[in-house]
Amino acid sequence: MPARPLVAGVDTSTQSCKVVVCDAETGEVLRVGRGSHPDATEVDPRHWWSAWESATSEGLLDGVAAIAVGGQQHGMVLLDDADDVVRPALLWNDTRSAGAAVDLVRELGGPQAWADAVGIVPLAAITAAKLRWVRDHEPAAMARAARCVLPHDWLTGRILAAGGGFTEWTTDAGDASGTGYFDAGTRQYRPELLELAAGRTLGVPRVAGPAEVVGRTRDGLAVAPGTGDNMGAALGLGLQQGDCVVSLGTSGTAFARHDRPTADARGFVQSFADAQDRFLPLVCTLNAARVLTSGASMLGVDLAGLDALAMAADPGAGGLTLVPFLDGERTPNLPTATGSIHGLTRTNATPENLARAVVEGMLLGLASAVDAVREAGCPVERVLLIGGAAASRAVRGIAPDLLGVQVAVPAPGEYVAGGAARQAAWALSGASTAPGWDVAVETTLDPVAPGRGAEVRERYAEVLRTGYPS
Repeated sequence: MPARPLVAGVDTSTQSCKVVVCDAETGEVLRVGRGSHPDATEVDPRHWWSAWESATSEGLLDGVAAIAVGGQQHGMVLLDDADDVVRPALLWNDTRSAGAAVDLVRELGGPQAWADAVGIVPLAAITAAKLRWVRDHEPAAMARAARCVLPHDWLTGRILAAGGGFTEWTTDAGDASGTGYFDAGTRQYRPELLELAAGRTLGVPRVAGPAEVVGRTRDGLAVAPGTGDNMGAALGLGLQQGDCVVSLGTSGTAFARHDRPTADARGFVQSFADAQDRFLPLVCTLNAARVLTSGASMLGVDLAGLDALAMAADPGAGGLTLVPFLDGERTPNLPTATGSIHGLTRTNATPENLARAVVEGMLLGLASAVDAVREAGCPVERVLLIGGAAASRAVRGIAPDLLGVQVAVPAPGEYVAGGAARQAAWALSGASTAPGWDVAVETTLDPVAPGRGAEVRERYAEVLRTGYPS
């Protein structure tokens, strides 16, 4: 019996490059590789290539028939006429472009004008704002630039070039819809917005179909267009209507599938395309898993110790509220904000309450994000909790009450890389729809009754109304 085809998916994230090799028919993960990225907000893309080479060493891709890349959204990679990198890539979490975002919003006529044009109101994270920052602060670099691609586009093109199969730069609608100059509703670029941002005309990647083969290497490896990390995770999870993903990684995200684009003039909900043929309204926060590591460091414990302390405290942390804006914040748009602790008294000043406030604070930011997704028209009947912090015992214990809905924790896995692999299998098959891969759920958690989640959420909202921004 002939062997079943193998496919590979890549997650080129902020922190690392992860590669999974899967059975194309079942999605079973057969091999995994990993390489590290620098911990920075701007990175020379050559580091991404080194991490890719490390992740795929020792024959990881032997027998693989197709591959796709999922990657961190919004990153700005400027290339010159020879496709050499002009300057280090500015990543989504580089907040220097906050002022540039304000300028862009004003110049087009305000937040509603942007929401109507592309479904996104520029923030520091968005590619358009980064282009404007380079235009204003590094004009020589902008003058050298011939085109702008995204991190996943760059790695896709580099894989093809190394394999002798590069013909053009490509992207997909999902990742392109996070740039600020691509309309998810029409699946078209808005060149006038790109020129507004960059101050000149720049080339952009061709937007490929969701299951298109955009190139083949000399040894026959088919390369699919890839997508953004959140779109990849949605594809990897087989996201269904009624589900909302809450991802707790370097950033926090909440997103759901929708049948139409959205337009939120507040800028909370980004109107993205998904990696198939629909839409992915999404809210992103800057502060997620690293809030827990910072809290553990502050208390002098490891993450398991933080869990134990948090679970020993009562819900509400005795009145302590942590505002988790440790790296500024994207939603709400407070790029220069800092974290703070409110309600501290001599009575509640215990390690247990502080640990509980750390976990609750991180989750409260995401609870607000889930509310915004619901307000955008997506029913939320269940939250799928993924990302590194989803493994926390305290997060699992506290999340259902704060989110107010059933929480399902899928089995640990690389869902961005898995979604990219699923796209590769789709491209390889030539089918009209993505293959159906089962996703195992490790545990399902229901809100406690009567619970105190609503009380804790109201106190957090009151702190934001009266004690922030700073």
